[in-house]
Amino acid sequence: MPGDDAGPDPAEFVARLVGFGHALRDEGLPVGSDDVTTFCSAVSELTPSDLEDVYWSGRTTLVHRRDHLPLYDEVFRRYFLGHRAPADLEPAAAEPIAQGLSGTLNVPDSEPGDQTGDDRPMVLGRQASGVEIQRDKRFAECTPDELAALRRIIAQVRLEPPRRRTRRRRRDPSGARLDIRRMARDAMRLSHAAPVLHRLTRAERARPLVLILDVSGSMADHSRNLLQFAYSMRRAAQKVEVFCFGTRLTRITPALDRRNPDDAMKLAAERVLDWDGGTQIGASVDSFIRRWGRKGLSRGATVIICSDGLDRGEPATLADAMERLGRLCHRIIWMNPLAGDDVETLPNTLGMAAAAPHIDSLESGHDLDSLERFAAKLADVG
Repeated sequence: MPGDDAGPDPAEFVARLVGFGHALRDEGLPVGSDDVTTFCSAVSELTPSDLEDVYWSGRTTLVHRRDHLPLYDEVFRRYFLGHRAPADLEPAAAEPIAQGLSGTLNVPDSEPGDQTGDDRPMVLGRQASGVEIQRDKRFAECTPDELAALRRIIAQVRLEPPRRRTRRRRRDPSGARLDIRRMARDAMRLSHAAPVLHRLTRAERARPLVLILDVSGSMADHSRNLLQFAYSMRRAAQKVEVFCFGTRLTRITPALDRRNPDDAMKLAAERVLDWDGGTQIGASVDSFIRRWGRKGLSRGATVIICSDGLDRGEPATLADAMERLGRLCHRIIWMNPLAGDDVETLPNTLGMAAAAPHIDSLESGHDLDSLERFAAKLADVG
């Protein structure tokens, strides 16, 4: 109990650990009695009052599939820290369930042994740093420590790619079309039974995404953060292609297929030879169309161009390339950090003036808030 010098009763600790296993089971995770016993044994070998030891003990003994990790984190946060929602940054004001345990938990971005270089920890589900994060602060005004913390938050942004309807159909009780074939088979097999109406609806699949990122000198304050955002998109959906350009176009999709985001960023930077150089937007878009777009990569895709529109090339080249790209893809979204919070007004640059007639949606991307808003509406915008 709090204030008791003798510390919490060991039996009480065991009861709480067992209760955590039951909480995971109630949420649908396949946690058996043997798993709970192993979990308690693992905690007893470490420091039961250390919440980080409890976290990793449970993660290694109670979680058997990687796609169960988000649910495990959510239940752990709610059970031990008293958080009611994943977005909470501080423990709830109410009395936490786990009395006697520390109130904050530092969890590294990767599992033990995976860190290379920067091994600063992360708070479970959010960034864990002494740096205070302002979500509406422009990337260009952030300090290096703030940018490092922001990139860790961007890596945790939930993304749902846009979807499109296919010609295939699937079963749906509320579908608009009757499944005549299935109803006929049921009628032949159950001749005296009352008929049941089976319905169908159009199946959906993820729409391809293509990101074309400007990494020229004028985008130096935003390019790495947007690249981290592209990495999160790639992790959320495999049908994502990522390109970088300055004066030439470079495909970096294979470089982003790394578990560690720092490794992915480093490999991508090594492949892009014109980082922080000049800008040739029109020539780069034209190169994408000729080498990849015409071969089907842009067919039915949502293309997201991230650039400030400060182009050193010919405006006619950019206008022609954007017109051809618009005929090939489903939708063109232009993310321009110069737009700020006013995405209804086109930034006053020559490149944006040439591309404007072919842009379906203008977004920003100058701060964390704008990226999170874009991620939330991507499924509808795209």
